Amino acid sequence: MDQYIVSARKYRPATFESVVGQHALTETLRNAIRQNHLAHAYLFCGPRGVGKTTCARIFAKTINCLNPTADHDACNECESCQAFNEQRSFNIHELDAASNNSVEDIRTLIQEVRIPPQIGKYSVYIIDEVHMLSQGAFNALLKTLEEPPSYAIFILATTEKHKVLPTILSRCQVYDFARITVADIISHLQYIAAQEGISASEEALNVVAQKADGGLRDALSIFDQLVAFCGNTITYEQTIEVLNVLDSDYYFRLVDLLLRSNVSQALLLLNEVLQRGFDAGNFINGFAQHLRDVLVAKDAATTALLETSDAIRKHYAEQAARCDAAWIFKVLDIVNTCDINYRTARNKRLTVELCLVKLAQLTAPAANDAMRSISQQPVAQQPVAQPVAKQPAAQPAAQPKPATPAAPKADVPKMPTIPTMPKIPSINPTAQASPQPAAPQNNNTQPAPPDESRPFTPDQFYDAWAGLRSLFSEEPRLLAMFNDHRPQLIDEEHAELTLVNPWQVDAFKKLGRQAMDYVRKTLHNSKLQLTLKVAEYDTSHRAYTPEEKYKVLVGMNAELANLKSSLGLQLE
Repeated sequence: MDQYIVSARKYRPATFESVVGQHALTETLRNAIRQNHLAHAYLFCGPRGVGKTTCARIFAKTINCLNPTADHDACNECESCQAFNEQRSFNIHELDAASNNSVEDIRTLIQEVRIPPQIGKYSVYIIDEVHMLSQGAFNALLKTLEEPPSYAIFILATTEKHKVLPTILSRCQVYDFARITVADIISHLQYIAAQEGISASEEALNVVAQKADGGLRDALSIFDQLVAFCGNTITYEQTIEVLNVLDSDYYFRLVDLLLRSNVSQALLLLNEVLQRGFDAGNFINGFAQHLRDVLVAKDAATTALLETSDAIRKHYAEQAARCDAAWIFKVLDIVNTCDINYRTARNKRLTVELCLVKLAQLTAPAANDAMRSISQQPVAQQPVAQPVAKQPAAQPAAQPKPATPAAPKADVPKMPTIPTMPKIPSINPTAQASPQPAAPQNNNTQPAPPDESRPFTPDQFYDAWAGLRSLFSEEPRLLAMFNDHRPQLIDEEHAELTLVNPWQVDAFKKLGRQAMDYVRKTLHNSKLQLTLKVAEYDTSHRAYTPEEKYKVLVGMNAELANLKSSLGLQLE
């Protein structure tokens, strides 16, 4: 029985052409070899599993090849190539800086650099995880790295470029390796599956690529894990079971339930997810990512931003066609608020359930706008169109003119959608804006409701102000402001709210109209105005140092100075 070799080692690239997802970097290295423009030091940096050490080995093997091909690739036949393939080459030295990070290790390396290569042209020193070197080891390497022998080439590899000293960076050609895209990982996994005689669905490989997070080595390790569980047939259902990944179908189903305002089924779906052992917070985060993908799929120009397979991309496009963009924005805002509150909530499940209830109660924004326009249109048209249209028909004689003011009163009860409250202007922190609401009210020919200036007691006013806590329960900062600050009622038409700083004034102005509309409606008094001001603080100097405190006490009692001098006391 042959010894098993993991896919990451068995299918490790041996040429620049076989490196996945790093075309620009490999072409640069090949052109440097072709033009014989080789630097004495390189720095390969990037995430894990993207091919840094692999490219370093291919580069070292190629520049030492005795009979390179026409494309300047290694021939794999000369003595240097065979020695490299059999891992017995004395021209290529690999050093793990994680376990050899002392000054003594670097001194040993410097002694080895003095020995020229026996076969080939160059001695290549590959230092992996170079950021693990100590400060002294970096300093010991500086001189040799800047002026090495003509036959010595250093290739440094690291996942944390920011930890490498700037003096080291300035002596190297820096190559930044990018994360490998989902499409490239899927394509490479399909190639390996075909070589191994394994049948794998594209949806399953998409989950593997997403789980790998841009690292091909991680993707190959996950692929081997799936082969051990599934055998020669890898399905989507088995993949999400092994990797403990929530099926994306849950998110598609949840969006459909929210579009139908089905609260009960949405809560049952959440319960099913929790029973399968998934965290509610991860469910909310995944749902936010799903909504982002649905929003991206609404436009054909942005569909390329979806890092997924073609089959799932079509599914996103189909659901995006059923969702309105404004509705998605509202849902994203509520889900984001739920994610923020989830971290500090005591009853986390209830927080997510309340979020789903709110989402299920959202209707299509276009339908809401249509209903608002229908309900508001008669309010603006009644005083102009309806009474005037009826008057000419009822004027065969000159007698009916005195009855004109009574006509609007007869029409008011027939319109159930007319609001009882007139339009209230927005709050202005200055008292000069209070006369402005009178202008639109005088121009309105419709008689004012009888309760627009109903008197109220101070207790009723403060009870109405306390009701703002429930109105702004989703705004933690404004809720704290309503709890900490209570306005002072000056008279039945004016109140004054003192806030701590200008920021609170600006924050209150944004939602001040909604807050005061609520208070006016509760008190049935539309003339109530609110003035905002910033509290003034005492800026007089206070005594903090011992000398200052001593002077203050002497000013209060002069005998303290005599006591201090008689006893020879010193201030600490």
